[in-house]
Amino acid sequence: MSKPVSRRVANAALMCGLAAGLVAISDGAQAQPAVEQFYKGKSIDLIIGYPPGGSNNVFARFVAMHMGKYIPGNPNIITRNMPGAGSLLAANYVYSIAPKDGTVLAIVSPTTPLDAKLGNKNAKFEPEKFNWIGRTGMAANPLFVWHTTPYKSWKDALTQEITLSATGAGSTVSVYPTVLNNLMKTKFKLVMGYKGSGESMLAMERGETAGHSTAWEALKTQHPDWITGKKVRILLQFALERHPEMQDVPTAVEIAQTDEQRAVFKAVLNATEIGKPFFTTPGVPPERVEALRRAFDKMVKDPAFKAEFDKAKVELNPRSGEQLQKLVQDLVSMPPDLLAKVKANYGG
Repeated sequence: MSKPVSRRVANAALMCGLAAGLVAISDGAQAQPAVEQFYKGKSIDLIIGYPPGGSNNVFARFVAMHMGKYIPGNPNIITRNMPGAGSLLAANYVYSIAPKDGTVLAIVSPTTPLDAKLGNKNAKFEPEKFNWIGRTGMAANPLFVWHTTPYKSWKDALTQEITLSATGAGSTVSVYPTVLNNLMKTKFKLVMGYKGSGESMLAMERGETAGHSTAWEALKTQHPDWITGKKVRILLQFALERHPEMQDVPTAVEIAQTDEQRAVFKAVLNATEIGKPFFTTPGVPPERVEALRRAFDKMVKDPAFKAEFDKAKVELNPRSGEQLQKLVQDLVSMPPDLLAKVKANYGG
């Protein structure tokens, strides 16, 4: 007597599933030696879209020291600074010129994907086509002034000009204050051309400008005494939510007065969730992308890697490559009406 049709179908489906699973395991088993063979004896260039000395440079060097031991074949990772155009120079290089084989990683400004989406003529790449590997942390940016200035609140900029030292037009240090000016009619004046946040902060200390806006980690790593000694006064933070260490400082989203202002701030400040992002080129074989992502995931759990962040007194708040890829995809899928409003107020 034959088995009922439903049972035969179920058994057939089960066998197909087992076969598919065995094929996947076999493919994975074959991919691992191939990836290891590819990376063995090689070096990976880690392109840093910032000048030396800043917090992003520090994080990149932590990654360079620790990630290689988790990549099959244990390649060396060598850092290369490539600053320029608010990290767009580095992003363009990785997209168009760098080898598409998994031997290049990069970290750039978190606003870089938005620059491309908004049609910045200097952004010659499609951010969703990068293979995003993972992030080490958020990117909340406080806006602060030197303690001897008379400014007590961001509202002071509604009635008087406050100068801020800044770098390139596409960097967060200029984009965020410009969006604030356009949306809230503040009068923060950007003094452009400084080579990184380190130089910008020293310009503020010398009295060349009243203040600066940069990553919280940059302020903490380079001038922790400015925080403990209250040498700077934080007026506002560019973030979707208040940073745990700046709970008494309002966010740009909080001070928005209309739904449209809030929507624009949230779209721009999506960059704070992209944070400190690491990625590789388009066109990398999937098994190598997978190996790099899993190596990154293992690295951020490594006690030795965590100790680097503890020593630097900065927060390690990682996201996976898959999560970053979705964030970037969500950004490039922004509705046209919101995109138009963001573009009208953007400072890139």
